[in-house]
Amino acid sequence: MIDKKVRDAMNEQVKHELESFYIYMSMVAYFHSQNLDGMAHWMRCQAHEEMIHAMKFFDHIIDRGGAVKLLDLKQIKTVWKKPLEAWHDAYEHEKFITAKINNLTKISREQNDYTSEPLLSWFLNEQIEEEKNTEKVFRELSMVETSKEGVLMLDRELAARAFPAGSPVNPLAYNAVA
Repeated sequence: MIDKKVRDAMNEQVKHELESFYIYMSMVAYFHSQNLDGMAHWMRCQAHEEMIHAMKFFDHIIDRGGAVKLLDLKQIKTVWKKPLEAWHDAYEHEKFITAKINNLTKISREQNDYTSEPLLSWFLNEQIEEEKNTEKVFRELSMVETSKEGVLMLDRELAARAFPAGSPVNPLAYNAVA
């Protein structure tokens, strides 16, 4: 049985991961409105990952005999002045999530909940990748921000990110369903 304090913290993390999904879908809408479909595509893929992250915690709680409690989500942000601001926010948001995962790991260890270690270890490594990827795009966009050609080249590069198989946010997947 999962410790109550760990369960409550994981329920809170489910909320944060769903808010991540929500903010990235807001960025999808923003980038499409700016005709930056490659950036929108990249964020759709990212949103899919965040839903998977929420479900990893969701299932862990259930698998350990705990009750999942879905908490209210906050509308974080929906409008940006320019693409650079959105990528900066994505990077800052990933740093926020890293801090939450670090705190969750601390709580788990304080409660001697060693069964959560493999899951939390996976997330600690995942957050290295999440911060690296958003920071990389933020830095590249910072270099070319005043160059329309540079922004368009980066947009095309970001369009190459692959959706995980069966992603519900992939237009090809849901448009194929009759």
